[in-house]
Amino acid sequence: MTSGQSSPRPRSRDLGIRIGYLSQGDQNSITDVKGVQVGHSTIITGEGRLIPKEGPIRTGVTVVLPHTGNLYRQKIPAACYVLNGFSKSIGLSQVSELGHLESPIALTSTLNVWSVADSIVEYLSELNTGVQSFNPIVLECNDRFLNDAIGRHVRKRHVDEAITSASNINIQEGNIGAGTGMTGFGWKAGIGTSSRICESLHGDYIVGVLVLCNMGDPRDLRIDGLQTGRYLMPPGVNDESGGSICFIVATDAPVTARQLNRMAKRAHLGLARAGGVVSHGSGTTALAFSNSSDRPQIDDAHLTVLFRGVVESAEEAIINSLLGSETLAGRDGNVRHSIPTEKLEGLLNIQRNSLEKVLSSDQEPT
Repeated sequence: MTSGQSSPRPRSRDLGIRIGYLSQGDQNSITDVKGVQVGHSTIITGEGRLIPKEGPIRTGVTVVLPHTGNLYRQKIPAACYVLNGFSKSIGLSQVSELGHLESPIALTSTLNVWSVADSIVEYLSELNTGVQSFNPIVLECNDRFLNDAIGRHVRKRHVDEAITSASNINIQEGNIGAGTGMTGFGWKAGIGTSSRICESLHGDYIVGVLVLCNMGDPRDLRIDGLQTGRYLMPPGVNDESGGSICFIVATDAPVTARQLNRMAKRAHLGLARAGGVVSHGSGTTALAFSNSSDRPQIDDAHLTVLFRGVVESAEEAIINSLLGSETLAGRDGNVRHSIPTEKLEGLLNIQRNSLEKVLSSDQEPT
């Protein structure tokens, strides 16, 4: 569980990376959407050979609270879009059918979804005495390369910790919560986040994205337009094209569930811009919500800036999930290495300097 990088690790803007045209929110985080809170619980214990149901453990849970009230009593519009459904997620069918959210959103590893859902039900039941049915939302990715996945080590106390620690200033990324055991483009990855300010005819709104990144072939990775995988490959990894990814899209724009569905679809464009190719075995899911208290009033013709906000935030969140992750050793000595930010910065600078040289030259580019 070591890192070859000095701490803290940089975020995308620290390396001069500029994704898209829109301005970032103050924290460049999903928590820039007022009222949204994020909390994590991380479980790292044991070393060496895998002993099923005992460890080593490299897993956790992340919770997104869309607002600070009682979600069951103060439901909000929501929608989801599943690009590829190799997934064990819970609660999405009711969101699609009814167009609202009544639960915290939990992210975790694949085989923990049912225990996490049970814990969310307990949380909601304690807040809403007498209610006999709830729709917990749990999304997942598989962390079995580093973690004792069959052990299902996330317990109610971990879910409670993630909920009670949730904060609107939480911008932790990488090996945290649900991201603890995840891999992206062959590198260590996990949680990432980003946001955009979207100026429309109706006003200025925030779009924020939080991603749980666990997919991608390292040869396909693109960062700020650089075909990173051509020049920088993780040690010992040739093809990691499988895996899954989850996007949580938040906004304070007064939009309908139908419009949120259109926004959720755009998150996957951010994945494509980062080099993602959705494999057969991928759970590729986006869940979008609005916590606006205003009556929906944005015409479809004016949604484009919000779509752009989703795409730019999703792409940058993926990059931040890689940049924020530390090298981690897990079960059976398996290792996922952090992307070397100094080498990456050097490659990005070479690309920029080459372009500037061409643009400043009297000669036409060849």
